Formats: sequence, C-alpha cells, structure tokens
Amino acid sequence: MNFDLNEDEEMLKALTERFVTDHYDHESRRTFLGEANGFSSANWELLGELGLIAAPFPEEFGGLGLDATGIATVFEALGRGLVVEPLAETVVLAGRLFALTAPESLRDEWIEPLITGEKRLALAHAEPESRGRLPWVQTSAQVEGDTFILSGTKPYCIASGGVDGFIVTARKSGNPGDRDGIGLFLVPADAAGLSARTWQLADGSLATALTLDSVSIPAGNQLEGGLDALDGVEVLTALARSAEALGIMERLFAETLDYLRTRDQFGAALGSFQAIQHRMVAQYASIEQSRALLNLALVNWGSDGFEQAVYGARAYIADVSLTLGHEMIQFHGGMGVTDELAVGGGHKRLLVLSRWPEGPQAALDRYAGLLN
Repeated sequence: MNFDLNEDEEMLKALTERFVTDHYDHESRRTFLGEANGFSSANWELLGELGLIAAPFPEEFGGLGLDATGIATVFEALGRGLVVEPLAETVVLAGRLFALTAPESLRDEWIEPLITGEKRLALAHAEPESRGRLPWVQTSAQVEGDTFILSGTKPYCIASGGVDGFIVTARKSGNPGDRDGIGLFLVPADAAGLSARTWQLADGSLATALTLDSVSIPAGNQLEGGLDALDGVEVLTALARSAEALGIMERLFAETLDYLRTRDQFGAALGSFQAIQHRMVAQYASIEQSRALLNLALVNWGSDGFEQAVYGARAYIADVSLTLGHEMIQFHGGMGVTDELAVGGGHKRLLVLSRWPEGPQAALDRYAGLLN
C-alpha cells in the first residue's frame, strides 16, 4: 500500500514545517508559554493568515476540509516543532464541533472569526466526578421562557486561556450518569454569572476552571447533537493528538541520538555502548509501530473501522510515548528534566497528551468496545 503524500499534502507539510523553522526554537517556545494565554498571539495570527486554522474546518463553512491524512500530517509536523499553539483543542475539537452543530444564525455570527483565528472557543465538558467514558454531567440547563439558565462547575477547560466562548455540556433532563438529556450550549466568556480561574497544566499550557452561577443564555445558543456530536468530533481530535505525540517522539529520539553520538564517557561516545544501543533500538521500534498504527487509522478514513483504528493507535501511542520520554531523559542525565533542553519540555507535553482527556487504558477500552 502506498503511504506517500499527494501534492497537496506535501505542500501542507512543507508549510507547517516552514512555520516551525521560521518561528520556533527552544528558547522562543519557553517565551511563548509565558505569554498571557499560554502561547504566542503573534503566532496564532500567523497561523490564521497561513490558513492552518481554517484547514480542519469543513469546506461548506469556509474551511479547507482536511481529511484524516491532512490532519495527521499537520499535527505530526507541529509535534516535531513542539508547537504550543492549541490547534487540536481549539480548532479540531471546539471549532469543528461548533461548525457542525450550531444553528445557522449563530454560526453566521461566529464562524468567520473562528476560521481566521480572531476568535477562539474551548470545550467545557469534564466535571469533578467524570471518569473516562462515563457521561457524568451534573451542570444543569433549566428552561425559563426563551432562555436557558446554566448552573454548575467545569474545572477542566483545556487550552482556554483568553478564549471568547465556551461550548458547555449541561443536563436538560435525567440523572448525572445518563447519556440522554445532555445539551451543548455556547456561553460567551463575558456572560454574567460566569467566573473563571486559570491554572497551569504539566506542559505549561493554561486551562480554566469555570463556575456557572445561573448563567442566562438565549435559546438560540443551544447547539445540536448532544454527546453523539461531541463523540464524533473527539475521534478526529484523538487522531490529531496521536499524530502530535508521534512528532514529539521523533523529535526527542533524534535529539537524543545526536547527543549519544557526541557525548563521551570513559573515552568513547555513549552511543557506542551496546546496552544503550539496545535501548535506543527498542524506542525506535516503538516509533515505527506507532506510525504503523496511525497509518492503519488513516487508511480506514471514511469506513466503519476508522474510530476503532484511531483509538487503537491512541491507546498504544499514549502508553509508549511516556516510556520513550523517560528513556530519553535518562540518557541525558540530570539535564534531561530541566527546561534547558527540548527533551524535558517535550516529555511534559507527552504527559498531557497521554492522559487527556483519558489515559491509555480508557482508550484501549474504547477500542475493545468497538470490536465487532
């Protein structure tokens, strides 16, 4: 089977790699993480100008309508660059979810600035009692005339620093663990009764803890589809996260290989010792196996087996990526855990990617549940 990229995909890859080359080095990345929103506002504007923000949006709404291969290509390149701009959570997840589920009048108001990057959305779904796939939603949505009144807490809104609105899951009926009765609502960030506290993840990115205290929104801000719509968009987001993790694994491996070739110990390069060679070979094999599973997902795009293949790849990559990060840190010694090297920052990003929104075992459970 031919896994070579076509001409458009090669151009997309080259565009993303050029962005990384021109705007990213390790010191710049550390500076970007220290900005107000946890990433570079200038880079975000540039990503909009380059069309990389618009790329994952469906064509009918003004995007480029990237398929699975295009999304994987972009995010693998972003991973190799250790890019901190939150394209997966903001665009592939929240942006696509909004585009596919918003009523026409609301979509017309928001879609153009979302595609250009002038506005950003974040998903507010997980709650303190949430566990893996369980649809635990206690946040309530009560109807009052032509408005909904939302009350509850959403402490895990990832990549939400400085966003313009939140897509909030809230229960219209039923018990907290019921799948039915859950709605999606667009809540502007400046809505009365909405309070937010920013906190930092292990990789330095910013998340928000929301409290909704009788937040009133128009009935027209309800999106369509409920959890089924969210699950559909989550599959493509899981693919993007897995591709990003693969790119990071490649970056950490390449930098460690260069280090082992040049670092002398006992009068010889570290890479000349057989025990270290064996450990590096094992990690190289995990990278190749990760790529094979990702390719399996890509060839299943558009088929009934796509979701299963994505979660199979995610379960494997989320697990072995942390092992690879640990090994690369070990080879660098004490410097490996510091912010002075890309290895430490890359491993912290892998830690978040492998555990959010669920760990490898939960992804494996999803895979098993989809087996025929």
